[in-house]
Amino acid sequence: MLPRDLPTAQVLPFARRAEELGFDELWVVEDLSFRGGVAQAGAVLGSTSRIAVGIGIAPAGARNAGFAAMEAATLAELFPGRTSFGIGHGMPAWMRQVGAWPASPLTLLEEQLGAVRALLHGERVDVEGRYVQLRDLQLASPPAQAPPVLAGVRGPRSLAVAGRCADGTILAEPVTTEYLAAAREQIGATGPHELVAFEVAVVDDDADRARRLVRPALEWAGEPDCAVHIAPSPFAAEFRALRERCATREEFTAALPDAWVDELAVVGTPAAARARVAQLHAAGADSVVLIPVGADRLAALEDLARLLG
Repeated sequence: MLPRDLPTAQVLPFARRAEELGFDELWVVEDLSFRGGVAQAGAVLGSTSRIAVGIGIAPAGARNAGFAAMEAATLAELFPGRTSFGIGHGMPAWMRQVGAWPASPLTLLEEQLGAVRALLHGERVDVEGRYVQLRDLQLASPPAQAPPVLAGVRGPRSLAVAGRCADGTILAEPVTTEYLAAAREQIGATGPHELVAFEVAVVDDDADRARRLVRPALEWAGEPDCAVHIAPSPFAAEFRALRERCATREEFTAALPDAWVDELAVVGTPAAARARVAQLHAAGADSVVLIPVGADRLAALEDLARLLG
């Protein structure tokens, strides 16, 4: 993953180095007040030659469906076969902050996914939905190879929408093997459906040091938004109880048992981290997106590349 808070001067060097190191994909995020996903994706694609670039995610409420399809189509035309376009609800607090949180997030997501996918496949779209209204619209030059449209979602009802309306699903961190299995069942797709798992990651020859470094990046795992991620885990009840006992997120992450940290991140020695990625693939992940942790993200990227060896 391209960290959202990288200094501007490091953004393109980070992307080029990820390609040089042999990573297959680079994902950009669109978190409110940081950087736009489409602009980042275009810049990264233009400065690299091979690596695939995914947008994870563009909030549905932030863009009209017709213009979202235009953005995705432009990237796919200019860089065929190298793009994926993620659409999700967006974080509720952020979307409320900009006045774009709908009364029915599920309805908006379903309408947006359906319209964007249809336009990218060259269809003429005429829809009068609750949130999406398009009248006799067809892209002037739809891409020869439509980019996959993925839903970035968490809970059961949203995952069901992803299964009906998207080419794949992006699961935000933390992703346990149990959550992957539960999500795939809730998605319920009968055909091909790409599953992308985001994970915070630290690789170090000293496993204990790796865990110490990764803990701060897990502070949100105990918050309500992540409850569905933890619920399928065998330690879910103990996890909730620990969070309730801790006054702060910092206290909570410091108290996490090592065994739980190993389930909530890709962490440890290169061999242990490779084994964890293999477990995630075996549980259903088609792509595992590593989120580098630490003050020096370029150095962290170099360490993560040891997974590829």
